[in-house]
Order: sequence, then C-alpha cells, then structure tokens
Amino acid sequence: MADLTDPKENDLLAALPAAEWRRWLPLLEAVDLPLGQVLYESGATLSHVYFPTTAIVSLLYVMENGASAEIAVVGHEGIVGISLFMGGESTPSRAVVQSAGGGFRLSAASIKEEFKRAPVLHLMLRYTQALITQMAQTAVCNRHHSLDQQLCRWLLLSLDRLKGSDLLMTQELISNMLGVRREGVTEAALKLQKAGLIRYSRGHISVLDRAGLEARTCECYAVVKKEYDRLLPGPGAA
Repeated sequence: MADLTDPKENDLLAALPAAEWRRWLPLLEAVDLPLGQVLYESGATLSHVYFPTTAIVSLLYVMENGASAEIAVVGHEGIVGISLFMGGESTPSRAVVQSAGGGFRLSAASIKEEFKRAPVLHLMLRYTQALITQMAQTAVCNRHHSLDQQLCRWLLLSLDRLKGSDLLMTQELISNMLGVRREGVTEAALKLQKAGLIRYSRGHISVLDRAGLEARTCECYAVVKKEYDRLLPGPGAA
C-alpha cells in the first residue's frame, strides 16, 4: 500500500516550494502505518520524522505508572517528531497509530539539515504553533469538559484527517487516548449513539451526523480547527 501513496497527500509536503520538493523527493521513504504501531516511545531517540498521508497518529503523554492520555493527533495536515528540529533528540510523548494507513518518513539527519533553510523553517514553525495550540486545548478540555464532549472533539478531529466517516479503533486504544476507563468510553459512545450521532460496535465507529457532533462538543474543537486553518496550507496547496 505505502508505495502507491502520493507524498503530496500530506499538506506540508504539498506546500513545499518547488526547489525543496525536488530535493526532498528522493529522501522520502514510503511506510505502512498499521493500527497500533508505536512510532516512538517516550524518552527514546528519534530516528525519523513521519508525514502521514492516510494514517492518523496519536501523541500520548505517558505517566510513570503506565497511564496515558492523548495530547494531540496528527494526520495528513502535519508531521510526527517535531522534537528533531526543535532542538531535542527525544520527546516525552509516545506516538501510536490510531487509524491505519500510509505515510512517508525522513531521516533525522535530513530533517535537521533541511530545517536550516528558510522556506522549510517557516512552514514547520507554523505547524508547530498549531500543534502546541492543540496540545494546550486538549489539556484544558480533559480538565473541564465532560467525557462525551471530549469524545465528540476527538471524533471531529479524527474526521478532519480521514477521507470517510468510519473509524476502526479498539476500545482499549480509545480509552488510552482519552485517559479514561474502557467502561467510560462505552458509556459515552452509547450516549452519542442513542442521540443518533454515531453507530458504535466493538471499536467500529460510523459518524452519522457530523453537524450534531459539532453542536454537542465543547468550544475546544473550534479553537483548534481555527488555528490550523489560520496557520497552515489546505489540501492541494503548492
């Protein structure tokens, strides 16, 4: 599957100026990203950055006792592994594939060299600002909003990074993303199903009413989406 993926399905790669694109193309390696694959662990040295095209990657903060919670999601709009060009060789978060698909990766040495060039520097810094906004808003949401509002936010952020309206996700992974017990995920999902917003069965979620999810979620989704729209190029940007 990975060798059939177009690198320009990733919005950041599509936004590279022509000269940078020609230089990057032979350096990009197509990769399959199956559900549940760990791209890096907390504290580990990063060897690559990843540009998802059809996959979605969850960034999780992991506590000493093994408990975790999602702090951000990355899909076709972004890059996984910003620590490599922000001055660090490792990161305190874990990166796990939450929706299977494909993408491309670039070696640590290559991205650090490219980050010295002005067009790439500006593009990656704009993305980093948007990602920081998502992380901060996620922390606020997890502290102040109900679980079903958090689930609505998470579903909408995932939909923005998928071509369809179906998500294949184990109950355990969803509970890890939201930092709650599996029973809590089931209860929240059944509430949304009863309201006619989704169809939920053993980790397979079909969104039936996106507008209804947007009406039910908290303001956190709109804050994050507005910042991504303001800072980043849309699909197909050159």
